[in-house]
Amino acid sequence: MKNLFVWYPKCSTCQKAKKWLEANDISFEEQHIVEETPSKEELEKWIRQSGLEIKKFFNTSGLKYKELNLKEKLPNMSDTEKIELLASNGMLIKRPLLINDKVILVGFKEKEWENLK
Repeated sequence: MKNLFVWYPKCSTCQKAKKWLEANDISFEEQHIVEETPSKEELEKWIRQSGLEIKKFFNTSGLKYKELNLKEKLPNMSDTEKIELLASNGMLIKRPLLINDKVILVGFKEKEWENLK
């Protein structure tokens, strides 16, 4: 099973998640969330596959999120607009993401990630 690890190297949570993957011998391919921001099509597929609401994919504690006042704006945006916004800037996407054929994990919660083993 191929795992895609979408992360931002300067993010401490992402670093913890990467160490956890390595410690648990889980192989993965890395994708830098800013240098290779996921496309609109990738995000649509991942959101659909995850079964989560689109808002779960937003990095609500990020500076860009606050700068754009998204807490106020998101409720009035269409799903298409939200996905286009996510695809426009990797810093808006909650990280890390772990993606494979069976699961999409958003953020690093060790209990959720335990299921990968």
